[in-house]
Amino acid sequence: MTDKEWIQKTLSHQETGKVPYNFMFSPPIEALLKRHYRSSSLEETLDCPIRMNAPNSIKPLYASPDSYGDTIEDEFGVIWSTSYIDRGAPIGPCLREPTLAGYRFPDPSEEYRFEGLKEWSAENSDQYRILWVGDLWERATFMRGMEDLLIDVTRNPAFVSALLGGIGDYILGTMELLFERCEFEAIALSDDYGTQKDLIISPESWRRFVKPSLRAIYDLAKRKGKAVFHHSCGNVSAVIPDLIDLGLDILHPIQPETMDILALKRSYGKDLTFCGGLGTQNTLPHENPCEVRDEVKRLKEEMGRGGGYILEPGITLQADVPLPNLLAMIEEALEQ
Repeated sequence: MTDKEWIQKTLSHQETGKVPYNFMFSPPIEALLKRHYRSSSLEETLDCPIRMNAPNSIKPLYASPDSYGDTIEDEFGVIWSTSYIDRGAPIGPCLREPTLAGYRFPDPSEEYRFEGLKEWSAENSDQYRILWVGDLWERATFMRGMEDLLIDVTRNPAFVSALLGGIGDYILGTMELLFERCEFEAIALSDDYGTQKDLIISPESWRRFVKPSLRAIYDLAKRKGKAVFHHSCGNVSAVIPDLIDLGLDILHPIQPETMDILALKRSYGKDLTFCGGLGTQNTLPHENPCEVRDEVKRLKEEMGRGGGYILEPGITLQADVPLPNLLAMIEEALEQ
């Protein structure tokens, strides 16, 4: 069974005798583990069955101040702070007023965006390949600013719809070009909707503003025979039935601090594959290695029962996780 087959069987809710895993590392954690393993490629060293990539951006996900200075502007005109430890923060919205008059969305067909992706696809043909295609609501918060966008939901609904529609068109354009140029198994969308307790906006507003563009994105992926991986931090339980209705395959990262993930498995385990679930707010940074191992083992047994589960931490691993806990997590994840 290849890695690709392993993930495909998991998504079809077949038990394979072992639970697949995935890891995402922030720069400090990646550097720490590369030193420990004396490795130039953690994906290869850890034999990761899932491989992820994305179109290039003029603002990399992790933009170091050494390379880019204190700030950097992305394709959409948003100014970001740079950081040694994480992705930085959007500090300069490009839409100061609730209007798209005079604004031009970037061109999804810019050639630099696709450099190296075809080669990457070929190099990882035995693994399950996922390509990130963008962010929708989250991108709107970067462009307008979270507080102003939340006000716009009530005061300027036509603007919110137009903004999300424009971002959605950019994502659809990106997807069409990826389908033409690359071989891969799934698209991924990064679009945070949740806080620790609930959605950022009401479920009704989410359905009015976000769901229509999501439907177009999911539908295009399905027409092309691709699975859909959706990342949304926080408590998104109120719209999980909507995501299933749209055709979602993999929900990520199901943070256990915000939702009862075993209840999610009971309620939606026949419809979704869950990816994530290992606590990053307490378990990984603060518990001891034995406790980390026990939690990983529990997740494999309980969430992995009946297939439909990929083990992963509840968010990209940050600098607060000590090396012994990282190693306990990895060793138990790889133990079958």
